[in-house]
Amino acid sequence: MKFHTEYLYFNTERRRQYICITGQVEAAVRTSGIREGMALVSAMHITAGVFVNDLEDGIIQDIDALLEKLAPFGPAYLHHRTGEDNGDAHLKSLLVHHQVVVPVTAGRLDLGPWQQIFYAEFDGRRRKRVIIKVMGE
Repeated sequence: MKFHTEYLYFNTERRRQYICITGQVEAAVRTSGIREGMALVSAMHITAGVFVNDLEDGIIQDIDALLEKLAPFGPAYLHHRTGEDNGDAHLKSLLVHHQVVVPVTAGRLDLGPWQQIFYAEFDGRRRKRVIIKVMGE
């Protein structure tokens, strides 16, 4: 079994931002030379996430609205007693999760017809990192 690791770095302009990273994950799979296996894509910060969904008009805005409804910015979260103001970002990260594992078949990501991989930033405007770990034969 072979392994290949790459990192992506983000420093978003906004506090909350969603970035399609499918192309970067595909490039890592090609570089790895792995034909059959899987790719793990994981946000390496507790206020960010990675998820798979559709890159269709409106869906990202709908996801953002849902997350903001479930974990709104601003309330007096207990976490704010530490001096931070990002309690909502920790909760939003739990809701989308911090990583995905996607299949690699014949040297390519084996996603559904509309599936894309997204990086979700919930406490941005500072440098964050995502790991891509491709594993297989």
